Amino acid sequence: MQFGIFSVGDVTTDPTNGRTPSEAERIKAMLRIALKADEVGLDVFATGEHHNPPFVPSSPTTMLGYVAARTERLQLSTATTLITTNDPVKIAEDFAMLQHVADGRVDVMMGRGNTGPVYPWFGQDIRQGIPLALENYHLLHRLWREDVVDWEGRFRTPLQSFTATPRPLDGVPPFVWHGSIRSPEIAEQAAYYGDGFFHNNIFWPAEHTKRMVDLYRRRFEHYGHGSADQAIVGLGGQVFMRKNSQDAVSEFRPYFDHAPVYGGGPTLEEFTEQTPLTVGSPQQVIDRTLRFRADFGDYQRQLFLMDHAGLPLKTVLEQLDLLGEEVVPVLREEFAKQRPSHVPDAPTHAALLAQQQEQQEEGVSR
Repeated sequence: MQFGIFSVGDVTTDPTNGRTPSEAERIKAMLRIALKADEVGLDVFATGEHHNPPFVPSSPTTMLGYVAARTERLQLSTATTLITTNDPVKIAEDFAMLQHVADGRVDVMMGRGNTGPVYPWFGQDIRQGIPLALENYHLLHRLWREDVVDWEGRFRTPLQSFTATPRPLDGVPPFVWHGSIRSPEIAEQAAYYGDGFFHNNIFWPAEHTKRMVDLYRRRFEHYGHGSADQAIVGLGGQVFMRKNSQDAVSEFRPYFDHAPVYGGGPTLEEFTEQTPLTVGSPQQVIDRTLRFRADFGDYQRQLFLMDHAGLPLKTVLEQLDLLGEEVVPVLREEFAKQRPSHVPDAPTHAALLAQQQEQQEEGVSR
């Protein structure tokens, strides 16, 4: 089981003092948060991709390359790589390069994003979002596995005898998670390829998330990749903690009430009841997260959103100390106790390389 954090990289005014960080401050804060995640023993840091204010992470591989150079263990990922508006050729080459820089500590989450205007900015039509996601990933999948590719599709110019460089490290492409919160077509795509499915359920009730995860699991088994409970599932979550739950609620309330993604909607109490947002003590976060297994089955990756809504860097670093020292060790132990032996761990480069070598040896022996 992997535990980590993801950042959407929002630049939001702190409602308690009216201060808005600069873009430079926010970028540096994200880097410090990534290094802190490594320091406190988390497994994964993932950054989003956005091309519009108030967000700053427009170049995830640049940020992750820096983090790779400053860490040795942390798995580097994205909270969304825009498969619809990025050229699959550029994705193939950028993430293969990052693989080499990071000695394989790289995977990637494909998604369509949450900002409609990004499509025309990159010459695409939002009405073609699903077909773009399907066709572009099909090309990307081939670019990482075939040394020479001929290609013709609907949404980009043809390729003739094209080789993406560099080639994936050790001939093993980065593991892919397909992220979606509402599109069954994306769950189907993840199942078809035997890739991972990530449901960032931070705004959704458990019933909706369960329907999406169950669909992916059924189709994963249908395509012959293993039993439904062996499908590779990741989940999102949001937490804010203090030793005392009342202190957590009191401190977080102004950030919740004024955050662009929350303000004016349900109350903090309503939102925590209806979604995975947990505001309280470390034990409450542990109890709530353990319920995810009961709702969605055994899964492989849990990422938390912790640096949003204008929270100052000092506060986020304190949150990470609590997560790493008091929450994740307990979650590791409890999830491990309950996990059946046939349920796989989250894929890593080393595991995928070993699997590839085993398959090659089996082929030779036959």
